[in-house]
Amino acid sequence: MKNVDDLIESAAELAARGLSKGEIADELNVSRETASWLVERSGTTPQATDQPPKRTDETPGASGPQDIHVDWSAIGRDSKRMSAIASAMADMLAKHGEDVDLTIGIEKAGGPIATLVARELETDLGTYTPAKHQWEEGDIEDLGGMFSRNFAGIRDRECYIVDDTITSGTTMRETIEAIRAEGGKPLACVVIADKQGLEELEGVPVYSLLQVISVGKDD
Repeated sequence: MKNVDDLIESAAELAARGLSKGEIADELNVSRETASWLVERSGTTPQATDQPPKRTDETPGASGPQDIHVDWSAIGRDSKRMSAIASAMADMLAKHGEDVDLTIGIEKAGGPIATLVARELETDLGTYTPAKHQWEEGDIEDLGGMFSRNFAGIRDRECYIVDDTITSGTTMRETIEAIRAEGGKPLACVVIADKQGLEELEGVPVYSLLQVISVGKDD
């Protein structure tokens, strides 16, 4: 079972390899704020690739951000399990009609899942790299994402959106807006785990296999 120290160590390793804080958030399935906190506690910066990670003397405590870490690596490491999960996700999307011919995966983790979902639904495959992959600090609104030209284009088509987790909903919302800006029509979104318990975003239905809700009370 992973604890906060494990996540701090993982954040340090990823930062030392040159990943941005946004990419670290994506890899660890945590919010950008949590990723920043983990990197700060590790004593590393994403640019410090020429030195080994250093831990600070600070220990994680109650001052850290409120978040939930979702580890679905037991699924991701096995192709049969991934296929089974993708089949379940495709089944949740299929209710939206037979005319949809495009599935968009949100990079990085959403890409492989979307590939399997697209195969189940017999659609074309597209991928979107969100702005958070460039994010370090400051306003993410100043950054932009992009659709890969190596996969299918939007071309005013109806489509589904696939990702692994929803943490705050920012990335999914960005993807919906990017598809609409290209003239496309997102009909539904699906993820493995949703930390927000969303039913819709920007008028688009959101489905998840798991809804992970934090329940607690103030001391």
